[in-house]
Amino acid sequence: MPSSDSFKLGIVRGISYGVFGPPGEFMPQLRALGAGAARVYVTWNQVEPEPGHYDWTAVDALLAQVETGDEIWITVVSASRWATIAASDFLPASPAKELTAYSLFVASLVAHCAGKVTYWQCNNEPSNAGLWTGGPEAYAAQAVAFARAVRSADPSARIVLGGCGFDVLSAPADGEARAFFHTVLDEARDAFDLFAVHLYDAPTEIPAHIEDARAMMRAHGGEKPVVVGEYGGPTLLGFPSLEPVMQQVMMEAFAAGGPSMDTADLAAQSETPDRKAMRALYEKMAELPPQLQMFMQNCPPELAARRDRIACREIVTRNLLALSLGATRTMYWNLAPEVPNYRDPFNMMGFLSDKLALMDFEGTRLSRLEPAGRTFRLLAEALRGATRIRRIAAEPGIVAIEVERDNRGVLQVLWAEGEAFDGEDAPARSLSWAWPAPAAHLVDALAATQPAELRDGRLTLSLTVTPLLISAD
Repeated sequence: MPSSDSFKLGIVRGISYGVFGPPGEFMPQLRALGAGAARVYVTWNQVEPEPGHYDWTAVDALLAQVETGDEIWITVVSASRWATIAASDFLPASPAKELTAYSLFVASLVAHCAGKVTYWQCNNEPSNAGLWTGGPEAYAAQAVAFARAVRSADPSARIVLGGCGFDVLSAPADGEARAFFHTVLDEARDAFDLFAVHLYDAPTEIPAHIEDARAMMRAHGGEKPVVVGEYGGPTLLGFPSLEPVMQQVMMEAFAAGGPSMDTADLAAQSETPDRKAMRALYEKMAELPPQLQMFMQNCPPELAARRDRIACREIVTRNLLALSLGATRTMYWNLAPEVPNYRDPFNMMGFLSDKLALMDFEGTRLSRLEPAGRTFRLLAEALRGATRIRRIAAEPGIVAIEVERDNRGVLQVLWAEGEAFDGEDAPARSLSWAWPAPAAHLVDALAATQPAELRDGRLTLSLTVTPLLISAD
């Protein structure tokens, strides 16, 4: 039987810890949400700003917050103003000029962490041209050097392959992004222990995406465990009907090429192409579909509230679908804004992900809980002590997942399938459901207690797209 920590819900802190400001406290808040793992980005330029000169400020700020039982996952971004082919202190990552220098940096970083970091990852979504400037062969060579350096400095560490994102999972068999990963899997098949997928489109696609990842690995002679390096929703990827509008925005934003994300360049750019495109989008906000408006800052309150409810539902559905398919770690994107009290409606990345945050700042303190944060905490507590998570048989159109828990009664989670935006408007489905315990406690994904009639071992339920968590306690 797996141990009681076989399943952990984790959270990504963000992509710029200590880059745009002092590296602040976040692990106590993360633990208070029930998360057992944290994923943090560290750049080469942060740690080794000059050859042979190390600055451990951000790394030590993280390590000082780690307690027994925490799992830390560090994504090491090869961005450097002196050591990489494309000079940058932030993004995109780039191949090292010399793999020897890169290996020394990685080994020094891992050794400095002295076994406090469980997972190490070589860059993120390398098939995404905005995050990696090299080709697949260059990434594979760097991944091999990375793995060798990590294993020499900490043999107990586990290595995660750079995340496999929507660009790969949605690509046709002969797509460029998919070919990128096939090259990496062929040339660096022994350079990782875990394969990370990123799950941002419709939750119903999760089973196919996880099987796709496994099939890609099998095609190259082996299969490693799958973990969820990022997930979150709702996102624009879950609404294919919005694609024409967003394609036009993206074309306008990047007609002259993507903006530099070096911090000096970002500070000097007052009106980048992506900001101009976003400003134009906001000018016609009232004419846009409500499914798109809900992602925008200062949208109508009823749309903001609907988006929050969708997010709460998807905290539950995305996690349980992935965990029931064999993933044991999931990392939610993300904990909180990168910079306290900063919201820029015309920032493209902010538009895509700002509203996914589980928490926000009150002044300089990270303390305000978003609705999705409350649901994350609810689910983390419900899954405490989980030893087995599996999907069980149910009527067509209903998803039922059972969680066996160490020294706790069984938990079952049920929901009706439905469209993300309009699904909550559909009539509830009545269901008679076998229940093995003498009592039943029902709470939904919005943390509201729900009534149910239990008679002769059967529950009479009213099911909607909002998941119901059923337990005996």
